Amino acid sequence: MSHPHPELPAPPPLAPGALRVFALGGLGEIGRNMTVFEYDGRLLIVDCGVLFPEDSQPGVDLILPDFGPIMDRLGDIEAVVLTHGHEDHIGALPFLLRERADIPLIGSRLTLALVEAKLRESRITPYTLEVREGQRERVGPFDLEFLAVNHSIPDALALAVRTPAGLVLHTGDFKVDQLPLDGRITDLNGFARLGDEGVDLFLVDSTNAEVPGFIPSERDILPVLDSVFSRARGRIIVASFASHIHRVQQVIDTAAAHGRKVAFVGRSMVRNMNVARDLGYLTIPAGVVVSTDELAELPDDEAVMVCTGSQGEPMAVLSRISNNDHNIKIGPDDTVILASSLIPGNENAVNRVINGLTRSGATVIHRGNALVHVSGHASAGELLWVYNIVKPRNVMPVHGEWRHMRANAALAARTGVPTERIVLAEDGVVVDLADGVASIVGAVPVGYVFVDGASVGDITEAALTDRRVLGEEGFISIFAAVDIIEGKVVAGPEIEARGFHEDPEVLKPVRDEVRRELEQALADGVVDARQLQQRVRRVVGRWVSQTHRRRPMIIPVVVEA
Repeated sequence: MSHPHPELPAPPPLAPGALRVFALGGLGEIGRNMTVFEYDGRLLIVDCGVLFPEDSQPGVDLILPDFGPIMDRLGDIEAVVLTHGHEDHIGALPFLLRERADIPLIGSRLTLALVEAKLRESRITPYTLEVREGQRERVGPFDLEFLAVNHSIPDALALAVRTPAGLVLHTGDFKVDQLPLDGRITDLNGFARLGDEGVDLFLVDSTNAEVPGFIPSERDILPVLDSVFSRARGRIIVASFASHIHRVQQVIDTAAAHGRKVAFVGRSMVRNMNVARDLGYLTIPAGVVVSTDELAELPDDEAVMVCTGSQGEPMAVLSRISNNDHNIKIGPDDTVILASSLIPGNENAVNRVINGLTRSGATVIHRGNALVHVSGHASAGELLWVYNIVKPRNVMPVHGEWRHMRANAALAARTGVPTERIVLAEDGVVVDLADGVASIVGAVPVGYVFVDGASVGDITEAALTDRRVLGEEGFISIFAAVDIIEGKVVAGPEIEARGFHEDPEVLKPVRDEVRRELEQALADGVVDARQLQQRVRRVVGRWVSQTHRRRPMIIPVVVEA
């Protein structure tokens, strides 16, 4: 674990009657959202999500919140409240429930259904409590109220938490779409009612705080999809988040209007759409959805595939298609629609997918050249609207990178929130709400927890640095055997390289330098193998740097003959 705030002390014991808030992930980043509330010795957790790795984190499958600060307090957890069913809010639950399987999970009908389907794959049967907007529940010392909000998945909820310390309102991920596809609008009336009651701390989604104005309605996408379907000559492949039920519904409706059949491709897409259909969140006209085998028998101009991979994830269906690593092959008559926003950090991966598809001749439609996606997060105009409705006493921007949170803080200040009442915090920073004032009181050590196959938390930043060096610079190994008594090199040095240079002879000039260095070290009385290896590493590293301007990993092995 790392400590991102060495200037902050460990937090003091929580004062009687005060509420403590700290994030184990999700602040200063887009993903792995997990916020802990503490009152009177009891804990309430809001969300438990994952972050997907970037190119600079080779071999990593997922990044988890850091459970370290609460590991010795798992018995104090009253419940985990889930604001909605996106992976960055529910994806880490299997890892948390491995530590304590009976933690109650609270969420809306669709959210819990998606969670239960995910947990079944991990052979976990959770204890759940289904709630809906307008409902209030008492959980230990926490009085919870749930409010409807728009997002890019149905059944998203905002959360009000009442304790004797005050009223906290957490928006979750939200936007203010006045014409949502499901008719379920953000409960601004409820926000206003809570504002009249007095919101002591307002935790606000920051993702689009830099974007001026208002986010377009989901309904604005339908004419664009209709136009794309009208022009398409061959197959249509739509890549979306596996949880974006609204977008999939639009694709199904448009396909039906154009006499096309739809097949879901990819395990998570099939799983989530089956859940949504069974619960009535996805309406499928008779005969429109078929299996992939049935779709393969249809003419190309009657086929639509809906798959994952809109973020360029290496193992997702669309990425494999773009790399010709899938049984679905792209042709010049095909049209590919990337119907999602671009998560920061995924730009290179997405561009590689677009280039691979374009190279195969496909027409690629994405957010950069057509309105095929609208964001699920409130922009600046909507945030200003909500600040003026809620009139919070204290504000804490959440869910965003630093630039997003600072932009959100500036919006709060423009609506009259005093700057000293706006708390900008990162993961691990502890904020206490006491006597109506929210303030930073310390920090707990948190870091990234990497999942690499079956390994959880074993991969360190140092290991990732080694992987990056290996991937970018290659490695050089040197083997030599020495006779300490005679002070001679009796075997080698043998030098091998991988990922450094195709010509093995390129390293030949450094062999004599290594031999001379070892013999000089032996003559100087150096007999420790580790010290000899360090000398070899320095000689080879200096030669490679001066000759080739490279910094590969150097692995010397010196043994006594």
